[in-house]
Amino acid sequence: MTPTAEPAQSRHRATYREVLAEPRFRLLFTTRAVSITADALRITTFSVLVFAATGSPLLSAVAFGIGFIPQLFGSLLLGSLADRLPPRALITGGYAVTSAAALLLALVRMPIAASLGVVALVSLATPVFHGASSRLVAQSLKGDAYVLGRSLNNIAGSGAQLSGLALGGAVVAALGPRRALAVSAALYLGCALAIRIRLPRLQPGESGGARGEGGAVRASLRGAGLLLRGRTVRRLMLAQWLPPAFVAGAEGLLVAYAGERRLAPGWYAVLMGCLPVGMLVGDLLVGRLLRPPARERLVVPLIALAGLPLIGFAAGPGVGVSSCLLLLSGFGYAYGLGLQRPFLDALPQEGQGQAFGLLGSGSMTLQGVGPVCVGSVAAGTGTGGAIALAGGAVALTAGWILTWHAPTPPVPVPNRSTGSENGTGQRASGSPAR
Repeated sequence: MTPTAEPAQSRHRATYREVLAEPRFRLLFTTRAVSITADALRITTFSVLVFAATGSPLLSAVAFGIGFIPQLFGSLLLGSLADRLPPRALITGGYAVTSAAALLLALVRMPIAASLGVVALVSLATPVFHGASSRLVAQSLKGDAYVLGRSLNNIAGSGAQLSGLALGGAVVAALGPRRALAVSAALYLGCALAIRIRLPRLQPGESGGARGEGGAVRASLRGAGLLLRGRTVRRLMLAQWLPPAFVAGAEGLLVAYAGERRLAPGWYAVLMGCLPVGMLVGDLLVGRLLRPPARERLVVPLIALAGLPLIGFAAGPGVGVSSCLLLLSGFGYAYGLGLQRPFLDALPQEGQGQAFGLLGSGSMTLQGVGPVCVGSVAAGTGTGGAIALAGGAVALTAGWILTWHAPTPPVPVPNRSTGSENGTGQRASGSPAR
């Protein structure tokens, strides 16, 4: 994971103050945190609205997750647009369309199928403008500052999700679900206006992207295929997809686990809150105290830490022990900081937007699939056993990553200027080859 000779820039340990001093990152960071709060508010409120209209727990669950899986299709079919279109217009348009969809759900009483279709359709575009935003962050922050920028985004994301869930309950109770949706629309609109006013107007070439030629769908499919066929990029994506998917599967069983163990009402919420708290602490400590080479050396141990505590659920522990196990598991999520720089270095300059969009959409999709798979296992093993198996799968992922360091076969070294691996000419571009 770490090169034999570290350049001076890679050994420099940045600070959060240094990262927040960059105006472009500060703007993207702030609007992203607000939009995540709006996401949590919109998702939970829409789920409440569907349940109130239908009385169906299934449709309510579908409403909660309807925006996840379409993101993968959006990334595969439209991902190249993140590198082909001007970023300010793209990001502004993304927030504006999401705002319009939330306002439509708030004001128009549509059939449930139509409202679900609106959410799914808008989510197709999410990886495109998120990919453009992530590409701008990578262009604005260099070296360890980029890694700490990702750390800040993780911390803000966890905090915004928690505040959005809390805000959702309060706003729905005070205003009702439709007005709560209107509040989320206002938050999205504020993000769109902030980007339109504060972000400089950049063309794709000025921000490191590629204009490209040919159809967007064809270019997106080709670019995604080339990214996933590249061994280094594919490995680094899987390393960032699989552990969260397994842990999300375990997290999805915590309510059932609390019921199975006959815990007092409300304790399931304490258990569910332990994972994000552990994540926040892990990102802060690993990001702030460790130098870049140390973070990269700790990737495998931290992944193991994310999984091994969950195996303890096989013994059916009570609230106190379970909370400690989940805190430790959440702390292990800091492993991702050690993968940020290798992942960025493995990407070709002209395909970064699509790569970031694919990384995010793949993670969201697998975190939606994980609870279904682990939940199906729980039918035969019980919830504690299923959570333990999910933790074992995370530990196995850590072992798989450890094999990357084996002397044979060697891990290919990416060429930053061409995006190739070992001279094979591997490219991940948003445009067809000319």
